[in-house]
Amino acid sequence: MLITVTGHDKPGVTSVLFGALSTRNVSILDVEQVVIRGRLTLGVLVRCIGDSEELQEVIEQAMDSVGVDVTVEVGAENGDRRLSTHAVVVLGSPVSAKSFSALAGELARQGGNIDSIRGIADYPVTGLELLISVDRDSVAADAALRKGLAGVASKFGIDVAVERGGLARRAKRLIVFDVDSTLIQGEVIEMLAARAGREAEVAAVTEAAMRGELDFAQSLHERVAALAGLDVSVLDEVAGELELTPGARTTIRTLHRMGYHCGVVSGGFRQVIEPLAHELELDFVKANTLEISEGKLTGRVVGEVVDRAGKAKALRAFADSVGVPMEQTIAVGDGANDIDMLTVAGLGIAFNAKPALQEVADAALSHPFLDAVLFILGVTRDEIEAADAIDGVMRRVPLN
Repeated sequence: MLITVTGHDKPGVTSVLFGALSTRNVSILDVEQVVIRGRLTLGVLVRCIGDSEELQEVIEQAMDSVGVDVTVEVGAENGDRRLSTHAVVVLGSPVSAKSFSALAGELARQGGNIDSIRGIADYPVTGLELLISVDRDSVAADAALRKGLAGVASKFGIDVAVERGGLARRAKRLIVFDVDSTLIQGEVIEMLAARAGREAEVAAVTEAAMRGELDFAQSLHERVAALAGLDVSVLDEVAGELELTPGARTTIRTLHRMGYHCGVVSGGFRQVIEPLAHELELDFVKANTLEISEGKLTGRVVGEVVDRAGKAKALRAFADSVGVPMEQTIAVGDGANDIDMLTVAGLGIAFNAKPALQEVADAALSHPFLDAVLFILGVTRDEIEAADAIDGVMRRVPLN
């Protein structure tokens, strides 16, 4: 017997229903409940031994007493509970009915069944999480699913992320961010070059390198050479002018609460990044080091260059240092220099990225809010705000 209750949510509905069921010989097989903007839908699958018509009458009278509607289906099948194979997160501003219809159609075309849908955010973007089941189980099938949904995303201006479902999705424990144009707005080397009056030429080289048109190490040396002669004090000046990407603090704060190890891997410069990393309480930093002599920048870097391959190497090293398997890591970046890092990570997220990076990423975000990373992980806006509220209350409570 499948019992479906709908109506305005209020205290006592569930207790009244199960109180009615307890008066008969009933076994509970499954329960699902959802509340959307105060509207309740409660489904209960039971096995009834005895007069089902009598039980149905008891249920209807009980639900009428609390002012909700109920339907009872006798002879409902008790199939196996299905484990969703994938999680699909849809983000948009807005998510139109047309875009969602196209998304659902593409899922159906690929044999995917939507098992459940829930809202995970209403600002700064609308976020929906779909748990789906796909019968085909192969790398090629996953690639086809991502490609098909990416086509819908591109056509309708929404973001769609696809992950394998189950424990693997909730087992991520380490995340690294690129810095320039990812964790922060803008490019540090261009801010430094502006002090030397060479911002335009350095910006042009940076853009070509981020598109993958130039070797990063070569472009880095060319751009750093333009900084020769700058006073070392400009490093502190630029560090003080860095602007975080909207949502960055929320993202790092929430990930720390969830037990993540958080760090940055950057082709930028340690002397500028470290104060920000300390402020955000990051666990590790990997970046290039500018050479300084007699209080001036020499126009060179010292040590091994953190380039495309170096970023992936740094991610592996961070993961090894804290004992986290690579499949439990996440990397977030925006340029071609991040390709290797996102490829080796368990989940690679392209953030307002160049096409070269979007092509290899597991998920691509096109909205300028870094906390959308949390939505991809299944964290809801309500959960974020509730944790912030609790933390705010705890901070006001005197410690004994």
